[in-house]
Amino acid sequence: MRAIVFDEFGPPEVLRLLEVPTPTPGPGEVLLKVHAVSVNRTLDLAVRAGQYARRPQLPHVLGVDPCGVVAAIGPGVTTRKVGDRLACGAFVSTDRSGLPIVLGVHVWGGYAEYVKVPVHATFIIPDGIEFVTAAVVARHAPLAFTQLRDRAKVKPGEWVLIMGAAGGLGSIAVQAAKLLGARVIAAAGSDARINAAKQLGAEEGVNYRTQDLTTEARRITNGSGVNVVLENIGDPDLFQKAFAALAVGGRLVTAGGHGGGIVPLDVKHLYLNRITIFGNPFDTPENFELGLRFAAEGKLKALINRVLPLSEAAQAHEFAERREGIGKILLDPTRIEHPAPIASAR
Repeated sequence: MRAIVFDEFGPPEVLRLLEVPTPTPGPGEVLLKVHAVSVNRTLDLAVRAGQYARRPQLPHVLGVDPCGVVAAIGPGVTTRKVGDRLACGAFVSTDRSGLPIVLGVHVWGGYAEYVKVPVHATFIIPDGIEFVTAAVVARHAPLAFTQLRDRAKVKPGEWVLIMGAAGGLGSIAVQAAKLLGARVIAAAGSDARINAAKQLGAEEGVNYRTQDLTTEARRITNGSGVNVVLENIGDPDLFQKAFAALAVGGRLVTAGGHGGGIVPLDVKHLYLNRITIFGNPFDTPENFELGLRFAAEGKLKALINRVLPLSEAAQAHEFAERREGIGKILLDPTRIEHPAPIASAR
């Protein structure tokens, strides 16, 4: 099979299209013919660059959220059959210390024509959802609903401030908050991104590059502040601005650190206003199914920038690093538009 492999950490150019053996599904596993896999800043770009906290063994194949069609099933699999359309969760197991084993980070992932995954990490894609949409929704909706509904316990009528509101998680979180009955303030770094979030249901927007985030959030809420912040950037300046926008009894949920991850914390604002902070990247199987069902019903939309063939994975990483356009970048291994030389794995 063809796969995008790298055997050294570095810039996008380390990604090479190679011919490698097609995996065989073992007990409890399925072999998926990949039709879509998204490009993620942390779990793809940072891993490739050697900047992720737990480096994979090399050579390695990225891709945490492949979607596709079951091509073969391993021994003992009874809940899936050949031809099923499946999305994959990123967390496939845990190691001896209890740390998560992530598809495409610690084991070979979906930047390939085929990938094998444990059946427990797969979810049926409802009819009517394209693979590229399923990949984005399955990647981000479970965490959005887990953070907003299950951790922050968003109530109808509450104000929710979504940081990075036109990003992968942010754009889905805007829609999830609306489905929970909240009023949404979209915070983003450009007017175009704010407009994109408003088209997904946000009532208000703040350009945090040209406006003071705290001042604007409190003005919009008539001085009371927002009830919930979904923060997935981890930028020192933006974090403290979003945190200062929280009302009494506010909740902040976070799972992301694109902006560095080391931030100041106003402890007085924390305890005087009885604020709760939830830091947790895990989601639930129930919310995978919920997100996919909402997408099938037309209640969740995926912001998609572009879909490229597998051979253009390096270009996809370059686009993502430059933050070109709005929406997710995806690879489709079934699309062969610009044939590239294929080498053999070393």
